[in-house]
Amino acid sequence: MRFIRWLNEIGKKDILIAGGKGANLGEIARLVQVPPGFVITTEAFQHFLNSTGLREKIKEILSEFIVRGDPDEYEKASISVRNLIENSPLPSDLEQEIVDSYKKLIEITGVPNVAVAVRSSATAEDIPEASFAGQQDTYLNVRGMENVIYYTKKVWSSLYTARALYYRDRMGIPHEKSLMAVVVQKLVNARSAGVIFSLDPTNGDRSKVVIEASWGLGEGVVRGIVTPDEFVVDKKTLKIVERRISVKKVAVIRDEAGLVKEKELPPDLASKPSLTDEEVVELAKMAIKLEEYYGYPVDVEFSVDADMEYPKNLFIVQVRPETVWSRREEAKEAAKPKEEAAVGTVVVRGIPASPGVAVGEAKVCLTLEDAKRKLKRGDILVTKMTDPDWVPYMRIAAAIVTDEGGRTSHAAIVSRELGIPAVVGTGNATSVLKDGVVYTVDGSKGVVMLGAVAKREEAKAVEVAAAPPKEIILHIYRSIPTGTKVYMNLGEPEKIEEYKDLPFDGIGLMRIEFVISSWVGEHPLYLLSMGQEEKFVWKMAEGIARVASAIYPRPVVVRFSDFKSNEYRGLKGGEQFEPEERNPMLGWRGVSRYISPQYKKAFRLELKAIRKVRDEMGLTNIWVMAPFVRTVWEAEEFAKLLEEEGLRRDRDFKVWAMAEVPSISLMVEEFAEYFDGFSIGSNDLTQLVLGVDRDNDFLVRINPKYFDEREAPVLRAIYEIIRRAHRLGRTVSICGQGPSVYPQLVEFLVRAGIDSISVNPDAVLQTRYLVASAEMKLLRERLDAIYYALYKKDEGGEFYDILKKVFGGSKY
Repeated sequence: MRFIRWLNEIGKKDILIAGGKGANLGEIARLVQVPPGFVITTEAFQHFLNSTGLREKIKEILSEFIVRGDPDEYEKASISVRNLIENSPLPSDLEQEIVDSYKKLIEITGVPNVAVAVRSSATAEDIPEASFAGQQDTYLNVRGMENVIYYTKKVWSSLYTARALYYRDRMGIPHEKSLMAVVVQKLVNARSAGVIFSLDPTNGDRSKVVIEASWGLGEGVVRGIVTPDEFVVDKKTLKIVERRISVKKVAVIRDEAGLVKEKELPPDLASKPSLTDEEVVELAKMAIKLEEYYGYPVDVEFSVDADMEYPKNLFIVQVRPETVWSRREEAKEAAKPKEEAAVGTVVVRGIPASPGVAVGEAKVCLTLEDAKRKLKRGDILVTKMTDPDWVPYMRIAAAIVTDEGGRTSHAAIVSRELGIPAVVGTGNATSVLKDGVVYTVDGSKGVVMLGAVAKREEAKAVEVAAAPPKEIILHIYRSIPTGTKVYMNLGEPEKIEEYKDLPFDGIGLMRIEFVISSWVGEHPLYLLSMGQEEKFVWKMAEGIARVASAIYPRPVVVRFSDFKSNEYRGLKGGEQFEPEERNPMLGWRGVSRYISPQYKKAFRLELKAIRKVRDEMGLTNIWVMAPFVRTVWEAEEFAKLLEEEGLRRDRDFKVWAMAEVPSISLMVEEFAEYFDGFSIGSNDLTQLVLGVDRDNDFLVRINPKYFDEREAPVLRAIYEIIRRAHRLGRTVSICGQGPSVYPQLVEFLVRAGIDSISVNPDAVLQTRYLVASAEMKLLRERLDAIYYALYKKDEGGEFYDILKKVFGGSKY
């Protein structure tokens, strides 16, 4: 065949014709069994472009639209190019090759109309210099020749998404040199799945192979939905030396639409091993072979096909380097102080807002224009304060340093979500730090030091050495059950790929402001005035869907926009629609904006986007939340708007209210009529209960207790919301910064009976541990109370009972 290569025919040297993903899969296929499939090569893509005359047309479109780097122009170019590709017929010779290959795959698998995954494999993909993760598409559960051809063209066209066009321009990669191969692979009908470590991830023992498995898809193990079975195999003898069979109450399966969902298992299957002994040993052999080939320990994902018999049913679907024990010594060496590294002189002190250490050149940016002109990737952004308009520049910065703000400021919250160090409220950073001078920012200590206290690459190594090893931590935390759900806060949709494997139960707060400021960039009323409201709806839906699909079926609580008027003015066209308010923090925001005649049409666009994601895209794990609800009549008007747009509360669609205005704590019963639950916004609740401006750090510098969620009046308001909401059958969560910062607050919330705690990504692991610890302590206290009640007439009874239980017998 001219345009098709089967996976067992290619290897890592074939990246130019098979793309990064295809070449890597081919390399693995030489060693172990991977799901059978073929690659529609980059030569096929070029043949398609040449035969249809699209190559020159695409070049003309890109040169016409992409001249100023305006996001709208990228969007227009993308739509035009993608339509051309998707609506052009394939050359007959290429179409025949794809049809013949699909027929052969049916013969190989013995499955009529076999379901396949149609996956992107770009030539610049999966290489460190230009990661294209998430920029091209993959389609699952594709059946039939026509659909394989249809989705092949969809994958090709995804090479020209607005994001991909913009990225290549930024990276200096010519569009005409970026080619796309397409991997067509049998979609494994997973009976069981899981992960293999070619060493013991708990202690680094290289003489062992550890396998974790459960029924259904691997998401059940990877995302901690079930406690998996665990098998330990000795490498030399290939004997199973340890086995722990768990009760696996659910399996994660894929429905006809290709989406994953949880299915309850019958008791007999739940307690049955998900792998046979023969399968365990064979999987261990595969892991050993991969480790020997690559020369380092590996982390492997596998799947057991329900349609096939052993040993042909065992497939490797992903191989990665094991990144903890195999590199730990190297990280320790890098973390040691170097003789030539001078002790950094502290030049600026502030509030530690986001942990981590970063080294880079300072760029003092007093305006957005400064940032656009001066800031480069890896620089330290130094400014007075940030708002949502600064997010695109914060993304590329190595660290953030601000003059103003506290730990609940925009700069602090966003930095924590982006995972970059930040020091805020310094008071003088913009005047002390100099452009182009290298500094070290320590976000954990709240200091900025002169010079590179560690080299740039070593700053990361220090963090790796200091932080708990990820694989080991996830391995342990997946098995920690908690009655109180642990949710995660998220703003930037792209970050979900980095965080999705953390052991959280859902997204408790997804801030839409990030999508509006970064993905849309224009004021919704401005778009309405130009008849471009569909752009807003589509962009918002795209951002939400990216998160919801990544963690499905876990819920995503989308908080409707909560820009203040000064922040909305920063969007394109915003000046003509936004008032000048003296105190925007307490002004036209939240629900008061949605129900107002001036803004109601714009808010309906957000509702349409939610409905688009739920109804058209089938992502029913989307819930919504109303911010800054002040009055009951306001809540009633808000509820009517949802009804009018076809969003009705039911068992699969929950509507929450942010409990951040004290009026809710005073009238929970009245507000509960319009909401299924409440989520405590501890930042604003603290501000309004204590009468402290959360954006003003002056009082906090006098005494940090001026803004502290642990003050008794704030805790009383939280307690009242939980207690009274539960009487009415409503759930209560919390999504403010308090639990991410104060361990004591986590225990208070658990004791008060809160249903879920939503924290920043960097606090998910710690919070799950704290929640489990608090729940165990509470359970023990209650058991003690019962025990002492039983022994209240026999002071020595408890002592003798313990002796009997521990040592046995009747004599001591």
